[in-house]
Amino acid sequence: MRILLIEDEIGLIEALKTLLKQENYAVDTATDGISGLDSALTGIYDIIILDIMLPNKNGFEVLAEIRKQNIKTPVLLLTAKTELEDKIMGLDQGADDYLTKPFHSGELLARIRAILRRKKEVRSDRLVVGDLVLRQDTRELFCKDNSVKLAQKEFLLLETLMINDKQILTKEQLFEKVWGFDNESEYNNVEVYVSFVRKKLISSIPV
Repeated sequence: MRILLIEDEIGLIEALKTLLKQENYAVDTATDGISGLDSALTGIYDIIILDIMLPNKNGFEVLAEIRKQNIKTPVLLLTAKTELEDKIMGLDQGADDYLTKPFHSGELLARIRAILRRKKEVRSDRLVVGDLVLRQDTRELFCKDNSVKLAQKEFLLLETLMINDKQILTKEQLFEKVWGFDNESEYNNVEVYVSFVRKKLISSIPV
């Protein structure tokens, strides 16, 4: 899962990046409304965490433009404001949920999981396709009694493929999901990691 975090507090950004990466989410960040909107409009993210109080363009404006451009990505608003009107405005403009600062990390993670369950991409802590079971909390791949541990990029690649098992994904789509839209890695990384995952799949399938 790839998350876009749009937040201007550097300390909070670093703390949330560490937290989310520990939960095996890939995280991209933006520190102002304009750059955040540009990233959001790529449509590659599974969820957007959006602060309301941002420089250049506030979170309400970013959210309104995201929905105007028909981007369906779930949005979780972060706000230091406790006024009911602000929460109503955010939900009316298309936010899926909101969280008032300061918040506990456990509540943030729970709200992310709830949003993704509603999106029907995460049913629990695992993905199941045929005999394959991918544990999203431990990055382990199971096939019956066999299991193998995946590296972070291998996990993100296989997770994307399993979530979209009924669809054909292009090399470019896989690259953007796993490495990010602005990543300078080369596209042939997709082929390299597909090879890595294929070998681990073979090793996990009982003969």
